[in-house]
Amino acid sequence: MKIGILGTRGIPNHYGGFEQFAEFFATYVASKGHEVYVYNSHSHPYKLNNFKGVHIVHCYDPENKIGTAGQFIYDLNCIRDARKRQFDIILQLGYTSSAVWFSFHPKKAIVVTNMDGLEWKRTKYSNKVRKALQVAEKIAVKKSDYLIADSLGIQSYIQQKYNKPSTYIAYGSNCFDNPDIKILNEYHVEKEKYNMIMARFEPENNIDMVLEGVALSDDKQPILVIGNHNTKYGMYLKDKFSKFKNIIFLGAIYNLNHLDNLRFFSNLYFHGHTVGGTNPSLLEAMGSKALIAAHNNDFNKGVLNENAYYFSSAEEVKKILQTIKKSDNLQFVENNYEAIAKSFNWEKINEQYLQLFEQCLERNSTRK
Repeated sequence: MKIGILGTRGIPNHYGGFEQFAEFFATYVASKGHEVYVYNSHSHPYKLNNFKGVHIVHCYDPENKIGTAGQFIYDLNCIRDARKRQFDIILQLGYTSSAVWFSFHPKKAIVVTNMDGLEWKRTKYSNKVRKALQVAEKIAVKKSDYLIADSLGIQSYIQQKYNKPSTYIAYGSNCFDNPDIKILNEYHVEKEKYNMIMARFEPENNIDMVLEGVALSDDKQPILVIGNHNTKYGMYLKDKFSKFKNIIFLGAIYNLNHLDNLRFFSNLYFHGHTVGGTNPSLLEAMGSKALIAAHNNDFNKGVLNENAYYFSSAEEVKKILQTIKKSDNLQFVENNYEAIAKSFNWEKINEQYLQLFEQCLERNSTRK
């Protein structure tokens, strides 16, 4: 099978999300004897043409020079190259800047699109951009041969809005089982005597709601706020909660071992995301044995089920802080860890993707 993977900045992963998946899946497929190509931005730090058996195609990406419009040019360059390769399957990861070029995909290749999240709901976009993203979503649904939803909420949304089936394959994660309590010393916190929230500083991730709950609760335990706060919204939140000494803005942390340990030893891990499919940081928290308090929405509940506490307001965050301790809820922790081990592990996710591709090829061959 000859497979092309489009829609990422490239591998090895230096960005997160789809890039992480592309690295894991592409190397897995290559190890199974298939011919797989991943498209890399020319600005990606990895410059070789092969990575662990995966062919790397470097395409010109002017995003650093001209901004967001550069994403569209990069996507077009990738698709134009893909037309020469005679792929059996093209895996299109996301659609935000590639949908306008969908008609240019090679006709003989089967195009499978991972629909990602509801990008048009992100408040960081203007109304004009959000309307454009809705159009892009519609094009991707219509033009793709097969669709993948990485959450049950997205799958339900696609079915209800477009009356089109999709295959549910979640995002993956790993189980963390090598805690090192000494790492806490670097952050001046103690085991299960601090809480944390980790997210991009965007309104739909409800950092504001969680910190409002902290302020209302009069809880003196530190809450570590992890994410790049050097943004307009980040500066607003830092100013708003500046008088609360227990609200500690740590900035972005990219050391995965440190993050895993912080989640493992925390009392409560707040997850406020409301837009998107299966969120990687949520799975990582589950695999790190964190006790999770999540925003009450279908995306989060589809992953956590009954093994979390849920909130929809600052008052509910306050109540959770005042009444919930990790030591009293170890079954929730174990259930989520087990879910990563059994349902969300990368080996299983990779197998599901490859199995879907084989089914797609078989279906298409019987139609001819």
